[in-house]
Amino acid sequence: MTNQSVLVSAVALIDRDERVLLAQRPKDKFLAALWEFPGGKVEPGETPEDALVRELHEELGINTWESCLAPLNFASHSYSEFHVIILLFACRTWKGTPVSKENQALRWVRVNDMTSYPMPPADIPLVSTLRDWL
Repeated sequence: MTNQSVLVSAVALIDRDERVLLAQRPKDKFLAALWEFPGGKVEPGETPEDALVRELHEELGINTWESCLAPLNFASHSYSEFHVIILLFACRTWKGTPVSKENQALRWVRVNDMTSYPMPPADIPLVSTLRDWL
């Protein structure tokens, strides 16, 4: 039996010091306390870019634009409950300062230090691509 697939848009927000923002999953959610790239599910009728612009505003209080999102890589992973496809974009331009609007811990992390942050299995392969790209 095939698990339902969930499409997620995520972003590597990259600051001027070449650090990437990670968000810690809330304690009451699946994969609690693991660190991930900010983003969220693509809703029906949304493009992945539209979903990411919406999620960044809702979760971090920042504004960015589709033109500032560079497609970087994707990951496909089957959990026991569902299958996830993560589309990872890179973004260096946004307006505002990222703050947690959903009580998630946030950390600016150097790519080479990301292995110190436990991540969901679906996110892990994206780190090596990001390391190569930066």
